[in-house]
Amino acid sequence: MGIDLGSKRIGLAISDSAGRTAVPMEVIHRGRDWAEDHRRIAELVQEAEAEVVVVGLPLSLDGGDGPAARRARKEMKALSRSVPVPVEPYDERLSTTEAEQSLRAAELDSRRMRSVIDAAAASVILQGWLDARRGGTTPPETQSEPREPS
Repeated sequence: MGIDLGSKRIGLAISDSAGRTAVPMEVIHRGRDWAEDHRRIAELVQEAEAEVVVVGLPLSLDGGDGPAARRARKEMKALSRSVPVPVEPYDERLSTTEAEQSLRAAELDSRRMRSVIDAAAASVILQGWLDARRGGTTPPETQSEPREPS
C-alpha cells in the first residue's frame, strides 16, 4: 500500500496482486489525531492484505530532510506501531506534481482534481517503489529510520 501523508488528507494506493501496477485507492480526511488516522489505515491494510506500507517522504530538492520530511518520519514511526506490516519510506519529491499533470491530462476539473490528487500522488509513490524493486534496485531513500517490530 502506498501512502501520501498530507496535513489535511492522506492519499492511499494499492497495487495489483502481481505488484506491477499501483492504482489510487482512497483519500482519508485527517481526524483529530494521528492515532485515529492510523487505526483507519491499519483497517485498510488488513482489508487489502497489504504486505508493506510505502510512505512518501517529502525530501528537500537537495535530498535532505526539511521540516516536512522530519514530520513524515515521526508519523511513519508512529504508524509502524499501528500496522501489522513493515513501513518503508520512499522519496516522494515531485510526486504530487506528477499526479497533477496526469490528472490534468485526463481533463479533470480543479474541483474533481482536489478530491483525488492525494490518492493519485500515493499511486505515483507506490508505482515508483514497485518499479525500483522490480528493476532489482534499492528504491531511493536509503536514510530510513530503523523499522519498529510489528
